[in-house]
Amino acid sequence: MTTLSVTDRFDEPAAVKTGAAMVCASGLGVRLGDRQILRDIELTIRPRTMLVLLGANGAGKSTLLGALATLTPVTGKLELFGQTVNRDAAALRARIGMIGHQPMLYRDLTARENLVFFGDLYGVAQPQARAMQLLQRVGLADRAEDAVKTFSRGMTQRVAIARALMHEPELLLADEPFSGLDLASIDKLEALLDELRHEGKAIIVAHHDIAHALRFADEVAVMRRGRMTMHKAAAQLDEQALRQEVLA
Repeated sequence: MTTLSVTDRFDEPAAVKTGAAMVCASGLGVRLGDRQILRDIELTIRPRTMLVLLGANGAGKSTLLGALATLTPVTGKLELFGQTVNRDAAALRARIGMIGHQPMLYRDLTARENLVFFGDLYGVAQPQARAMQLLQRVGLADRAEDAVKTFSRGMTQRVAIARALMHEPELLLADEPFSGLDLASIDKLEALLDELRHEGKAIIVAHHDIAHALRFADEVAVMRRGRMTMHKAAAQLDEQALRQEVLA
């Protein structure tokens, strides 16, 4: 394993060298009032890539995900799927799936009803069939008619991923999706995300567990005080050096 040095922190990961970029950001910034939340973000993500964002609370991970989801006005350059993001980003947004800190589900509705509701919002053809297909995929077809409020945290998170996949997005953004899960649920969620990556999706995950990030990520980026201080292939990193970078 190699350790980080000032000169090698921005080596272009191998996955960046092939395929058309789904995300291309240059000099990306986010300003809220008189506060500069993000600054000078340089990022390129290709299909079939799992990028994990690491950093302390308040480092800018969630803000970056919101910017990439076109939910936050940005400065600098941002291209998604080869198109420049502008004020009318609805068409681009329809190609993005988002999993937030909260599952964004209606607890009193059943798993199937939740998916159909969001499918209707996105104009999904045959939302009932699509909902059942996804519930089968996440291992919850037998609980399709049960209210989400009866589900464990891990089951709820799997429904949230199914919701994010209803409109067949190409880019999946996940903000701390493993938070609060037991080991069995973590393994199931990790396997599902890996399947989606192999199918061609680009996936960006905000995470706090350094050891886990190295286990399942293709690439790792570190956020600190609104800047991206490192972006490398996970295979180039060791846990101790990465921990020092995150905690610096």
